[in-house]
Amino acid sequence: MKRIWFVFMSIVLVFSVSAVPFTEGQQYIQLDKPVIGEPQVLEFFSFYCPHCYQFDQVYHISNNVKKALPAGTKIAKYHVDFLGPMGKQLTQAWAVVITLGVEDKVSPLLFDALQKTKIVQTPDDIRAIFVKAGVSAEECNSIWNSLIVKSLVVQQKKAAADLQLRGVPAMFVNGKYMVKNDGLDISSVDAYTKQFTDVVKFLLTQK
Repeated sequence: MKRIWFVFMSIVLVFSVSAVPFTEGQQYIQLDKPVIGEPQVLEFFSFYCPHCYQFDQVYHISNNVKKALPAGTKIAKYHVDFLGPMGKQLTQAWAVVITLGVEDKVSPLLFDALQKTKIVQTPDDIRAIFVKAGVSAEECNSIWNSLIVKSLVVQQKKAAADLQLRGVPAMFVNGKYMVKNDGLDISSVDAYTKQFTDVVKFLLTQK
């Protein structure tokens, strides 16, 4: 009897060690050509994208994932310029947001302005959103065409090209994996958010 129990427990332990919680092609995709040097977790979005609005502002998946990741995880969020008539200007605006560290103040206002009120039609409209968020017009104008902002614009575009980004929202891990949004549990917002977070955490452990 003891021998049978020992064999049973050995099987259980082996299964526990070898079991993989997520499957490539279902919850995530491994890229054909990994990109070296990208942040550990890199999210792409567009203020023109209604799914990005839901992802970020309604269900707060971005923030929930960020909060659940291990301390010290390098996270970045980039805007894409291939959607909408002002995609390039909004990507530049996002570079300004990153530089000033005002994501939490500006992001909700820009999303509302693009997805709800539709009041952003010109670069001046974008600058007005910054002022509404508490950034002075002088500070906004002084940094808008700075070298650091221009560099961040290039960085965002290069990352999207290198990772062969095709749509948003999208999240990449270690420049090697992409979370497969349509392969996750959509039975509820909580279930989707938890599994999204668990997939990212799992992929961070993969080599």
